[in-house]
Amino acid sequence: MKKLGIHSFVWTGGTTQEDLEGAMEKSHALGYGLVEFPRLDPSKFDVAWLARRLKDYELDVVVTMGLPKDADISSEDPEAVKRGEQVLKDAVAVTRDLGGKKLGGIIFSAHGKYYSLPTQKGWDNSVSVMSRVADIAKDAGVSLNLEVVNRFESNLINTAAQGMKFIADAGSDNIFLHLDTFHMNIEEADPAQAIHHTGDRLGYFHIGESNRGFLGSGTIDFAPIFDALHAIGYEDYLTFESFSSEVVDEDLSITCGIWRNTWTDNVEVARLAKAFIEARQGEAIRKARTARTA
Repeated sequence: MKKLGIHSFVWTGGTTQEDLEGAMEKSHALGYGLVEFPRLDPSKFDVAWLARRLKDYELDVVVTMGLPKDADISSEDPEAVKRGEQVLKDAVAVTRDLGGKKLGGIIFSAHGKYYSLPTQKGWDNSVSVMSRVADIAKDAGVSLNLEVVNRFESNLINTAAQGMKFIADAGSDNIFLHLDTFHMNIEEADPAQAIHHTGDRLGYFHIGESNRGFLGSGTIDFAPIFDALHAIGYEDYLTFESFSSEVVDEDLSITCGIWRNTWTDNVEVARLAKAFIEARQGEAIRKARTARTA
């Protein structure tokens, strides 16, 4: 498994054509095969241009997003739910037009801290919308990938088990889970067991450290995570995600609490991340092979 991606916020907090070009150029130069673009606003760039440049750089693309509060499909407000459904349909269209195959992120609720428990009606609203959008996305060749995030960024899906229940309730074969080691380190009893439980419903995976900085500089035990990914046969992209106040996106900084510099040299953090992930992948493969050798 050598499909490695990188989140564009390692490179830039902007979405102008100049910002996007720089993110693609640096990702390609370091040997990443995919770049993840969050919250793309088509009014700020030319979609056809970006699709061409991605091909020029031989980069795959994943689009991720979080729903705004006024377009929360897990709300009990029918107008907010309606707005959210349209936001998701528009995001599917952008992903398709860029040549992307995955739409991920917090696409089942608003992205941010809630001040109340989720309701059954809100859950049902989210499931219903996601089921309808999943059908549209399937026709567009795009899968929906629900990012399981910590309690401070959504109140609806905080564990892989909750995500699996959501998929079961939606009844769609085009909805998958998007797991992230940063969030799993907070919420899961055992990240490796969560990966095993997800199995073939794992559609996308983020590799990030507990402090959002250099891989290996925090508290996450990565070895069992890579062992589990290998054991379930996950062969899709692993995408490095890291945030620092060195690269600022105002909305993300507020929502995710990015208040300090976890790094100042984005080329260094990206280069070392690629080496770290490749080394852990190799270790997992060798351990599995040794365990099966008589």
